[in-house]
Amino acid sequence: MKAELAVVPTIEFVAVLAAAFSGFAEARKKQMDPVGVFTVAFVTAFGGGTLRDLLLDRRPFFWVQHVEYVVLILVLTLAATPLLRLARRVVPETAFVLADSIGLGFFSIAGTSVSLIAGMPFIVAAIFGVVTGVCGGLLRDVILNEVPLVLRDGKPYALASFAGCWFYLLMVQAGAPDPLALWTSAALIVAVRMIAWRAQWTIK
Repeated sequence: MKAELAVVPTIEFVAVLAAAFSGFAEARKKQMDPVGVFTVAFVTAFGGGTLRDLLLDRRPFFWVQHVEYVVLILVLTLAATPLLRLARRVVPETAFVLADSIGLGFFSIAGTSVSLIAGMPFIVAAIFGVVTGVCGGLLRDVILNEVPLVLRDGKPYALASFAGCWFYLLMVQAGAPDPLALWTSAALIVAVRMIAWRAQWTIK
């Protein structure tokens, strides 16, 4: 359990970076000013985890406990505004999809792990994992006045998250080392999401 507690902030840090990047990209597409870019990145990075912490009655919120996440997004916002004008021209769409997928995968597993630490049953932990992984992007799209990606994409998104959360839970049940279970399960979600996007798998 101590190893798990040490690894979860690292998993969350990777997820925050990836989610913030996808938030920056989507905000720039809407030609938002730096305040708008920061708001969208903040909601994308912290929305799912905040909802999870509210439902778990967990205080302080994870981004308050790790205030460096907020400072990082603020600094990146100042740099992102000019850089993303160039990035939209030179960085392939795959990079932006990958960032969203990394945020989905790593937040999902972090949410599942935190829920287990809070004593939740497996099924509840898996649901909280999906909530953590999906809701940041969902709130981002609502703010941007778009139909949420999770509801319109047609490719495995929440389903990839749910499957990865259960894979993590099965690894924990089987006695796998916590860091191995966390990283492997997060990578699985990212891989499934990217393969589904590339191969145009749909669940319609």
